[in-house]
Amino acid sequence: MLNATWLETFTTLCEMGHFTRTAERLNMTQPGVSQHLRKLEDQLGQPLIVRQGKKFVLTPAGEALFETGLARRREENDLRERIATDLPDHGTVHIACSGSFAMLLHPLLIDWMQSAPALTVHLEAAPQPTIRTGLLDGRFDLGVLSEEPSHARLEARHLGEEELCLVLPVEAPERITSFAALNARGFIAHPDGFAYADDLLQANFPGDYPGADRLKLRGYINQIGQIPAAVARGVGYTLLPRSGVETFAAKDLLRQVTLPQRRWHGLWLAQRRGRPLAARLERAAKLIAEAAERIRTG
Repeated sequence: MLNATWLETFTTLCEMGHFTRTAERLNMTQPGVSQHLRKLEDQLGQPLIVRQGKKFVLTPAGEALFETGLARRREENDLRERIATDLPDHGTVHIACSGSFAMLLHPLLIDWMQSAPALTVHLEAAPQPTIRTGLLDGRFDLGVLSEEPSHARLEARHLGEEELCLVLPVEAPERITSFAALNARGFIAHPDGFAYADDLLQANFPGDYPGADRLKLRGYINQIGQIPAAVARGVGYTLLPRSGVETFAAKDLLRQVTLPQRRWHGLWLAQRRGRPLAARLERAAKLIAEAAERIRTG
């Protein structure tokens, strides 16, 4: 890595074209300027200037380094401007949540993006372990989790609860009296589906439920919008949070069957602990909270 101080000295020397004036500009001694030049030449293994009396010209290596110095200045200036002008509609936002919640949140994000040309939003539908890992390694700025994260480097605030739904075709009976009848239909699985099954089906069929790994499968889909589509056409059943059902365009073709033991999953807005949110992330967090409120009041 090039020493930033030496590089700035060299860049100023190239601009001034004179050692003494460079020393005055940088509040240094002339030998100090020469020392920084020599250290850069030693580090790069090539001469950077050719002296011509009291003047000098740049070698090809010197020209390349001068361009690098100017580019680094521009980058630092851009950084200072971004820090000084933390605007809510500028920059990039990375959000992760379940596929169901993404279907609910995405229209709100599109409205925001339409009014903010300088904004870039990455929304990723992912299983819960992936969201936690992504928050920890910095891939995601904000994540929506189903439970409070028990990790020292994460913090979260509770936004509400979302019911887990058993979803069947509309012609299915209003009551499911046995696990065998349900299992005969076959499960339309998805990345979070097996965990949902162990939660809801185990609670309601404790003597008959064999575990998610032994369910009869009819299909596996990782595109949230397509999961209810298979069920709507009479292919199997699935388990989804309520938002995944409510955002399906043909939800009139689905039946949400209420089991005796109802289950709710939390909605927790998570981020890295102690990290102040930029203005754009504060705005994103408000939209996430608005989406969660729609579930509560829907």
